[in-house]
Amino acid sequence: MHGTRRDAIIIGAGHNGLIAAAYLAQAGHEVEVLERDEIPGGAVSTVERFPGHRIDRGSSAHLMIRHSPVLDDLDLGAHGLRYVDCDPWAFVPATASAPAIVFRTDLDATCASIENACGTADAESYRRFVATWTPRASSVMDAFYQPATMGRFGRAFGGLGHTASTARTGFFGQRSGRVANLTAELMSSGDSLLDGYFRSEQLKAGLAWFGAQSGPPMSAPGTAPMIGFAALMHRIPPGRAIGGSGALTEALVRRIGHDGGRITCADPAVSVARCGDHWQVRTASGELRCAATVINACHILTTLDMLAAGGFDAGAIDAWRRTIVVGNGIGMAVRLGTTALPDYQGLPADLPAHGVHSALGLLVTDRAQLATAYGSASAGLLPPRPAVVAMSYSAIDPTLAPPGRSVINLWAQWHPYRLAEGAWSTAGARAAQAVCDEVDRYAPGFAASIDHRYVQTPQDLADELGLIGGNIMHVEMSIDQMFMWRPTPDLSGHRVPGADGLLLAGASTHPGGGVTGASGYIAAHMALKRQARARRRRSPFGRS
Repeated sequence: MHGTRRDAIIIGAGHNGLIAAAYLAQAGHEVEVLERDEIPGGAVSTVERFPGHRIDRGSSAHLMIRHSPVLDDLDLGAHGLRYVDCDPWAFVPATASAPAIVFRTDLDATCASIENACGTADAESYRRFVATWTPRASSVMDAFYQPATMGRFGRAFGGLGHTASTARTGFFGQRSGRVANLTAELMSSGDSLLDGYFRSEQLKAGLAWFGAQSGPPMSAPGTAPMIGFAALMHRIPPGRAIGGSGALTEALVRRIGHDGGRITCADPAVSVARCGDHWQVRTASGELRCAATVINACHILTTLDMLAAGGFDAGAIDAWRRTIVVGNGIGMAVRLGTTALPDYQGLPADLPAHGVHSALGLLVTDRAQLATAYGSASAGLLPPRPAVVAMSYSAIDPTLAPPGRSVINLWAQWHPYRLAEGAWSTAGARAAQAVCDEVDRYAPGFAASIDHRYVQTPQDLADELGLIGGNIMHVEMSIDQMFMWRPTPDLSGHRVPGADGLLLAGASTHPGGGVTGASGYIAAHMALKRQARARRRRSPFGRS
């Protein structure tokens, strides 16, 4: 039996799958996207949770995709996507002895805030940190938008020796010494980076919490670049898509439709099988699709389930499963409709009209709180004090809430998917209250402003968004699960060995989670190159 023929089938309508589909459709290929959910977008979607309130289901701030070629390549602005700069882009709350630290796009303004809270030495060190890590973070971003191989990895970072110092002498000694020190700094922990630059624990805690948004604690090896990415925020700050995070998805959907592509929701793919010279995809309703190219942009374990259902080598699938580290969740979200914005204490007087409500509220002032939360989660326990990021973007986008009302998104770490005792059905309300109480600690009276509350525990994130194990990054973002090792060395090239024409995208693959669009970009360009080679082979003037 043969199904409806397409040039390419994309499985999963998260933002990476949609980006892959958009590139292929733009190039004139007949594309269909298959999605399990009733709406496209996955974790990059926005819905009306409360009357008149537009609430993000997953991501809220878009930190990385604005540094990519995707938005311009696909001309998403012409399809309704509009970003407003998040400026200030972050703040760290005041302590008993220091005012809040406010990070602005303008480096001088940021350094002035750091000097006011932490002293001249830390302000000068922050300026040096930005100068050193801007080219490094730029190289990391460049590496994100190409397949991860040792050769590309070396080329991406090979020209950064000038950003490191060495005591070695002589031309070759200095060169090798700088490269050795650069490598050590890139592979070091975030905590080591912070301790090497700064004195203030308040500043170190805020930057550590920024870096920890990828999941691993900043005590882990290879996490320094996660903090180093903050340097790029002074070049292009995080962006808030007007209308909600899902406005990116809506623009991609319009782009795909404009170029003749199709998106089918609420009928998930359940098997992918080889059928002669092409792939056959079966959906839950029994519909069949056939295509020479299939891009699986869903969770890697879901992809392996589909391959197993299609008769792929069971031994290989089992081996891959055993080496993929999903982990035990990362955190939880609390979505709020409120009658007022949080009134944070200790803020400077020279803020814009929206205050710090364009910013990531990094509500941690001591790294001990992060370490305790992570250690508790490792034991399957709720954190004594959750580490919270507060985002109040209705202050810069009034389309999100009715007049006089606000939308607050709270993300908190670390919360285990598997609890040592009890279940999330009973623990969720208690954990959510602790998250809200943490905001009230820095903005007294905030709790009384809450009108509506929607809680997403790790279990809820898994059930609603298909995030297996409650891990918003699909697979752990530890250094052994990144670049050439993500999600396994065999599968790290966005291909499945022995499955020509089947490509991989999504947060399970390089470069990992977050709103980057990178894996969709990579998979689409690999598919286009493959199809171009196939056309040349078929042409009487092409190579045999």
